[in-house]
Amino acid sequence: MNYIWLALAAGAGAGIALQATVNGSLRAHVGSPWYATYFSIWGTFLTANLFSLLVRPALPAAAEIGSTPWWNWIGGPLGALIVLSGAALIPRLGAAAFIAAAVGGQLLFSLVLDHFGWLDLAERSLTPGRLLGAVMVFSGVMMV
Repeated sequence: MNYIWLALAAGAGAGIALQATVNGSLRAHVGSPWYATYFSIWGTFLTANLFSLLVRPALPAAAEIGSTPWWNWIGGPLGALIVLSGAALIPRLGAAAFIAAAVGGQLLFSLVLDHFGWLDLAERSLTPGRLLGAVMVFSGVMMV
């Protein structure tokens, strides 16, 4: 396994913890998880547009967009739900418990996605080692 990719994924996880915590704090200042989500998503939108202006990636062809499965388009709404969850739950649970529970949920559903090869993933069977790893993570979640 390439440890550089794992390090980048761990960095993304650190960013998720930071984002959720910042959104929880934003909620306290603006008075609502809904507005914290709204302002956070606007920040995402502005950042994506600025990046696109700077990098100028080629637009996909209309046929490529039209042939995309419906479920490829739920990433944005799911992202908004995740941001809303962080803004609403971090003040109640704390950063560590929220992220631990979120990682536990991610791991459980990821094992299902991998095992069945859903959503264009290659099938990766649920082995005893993977199951033991999941049990260990869930044990950690409960301890946090």
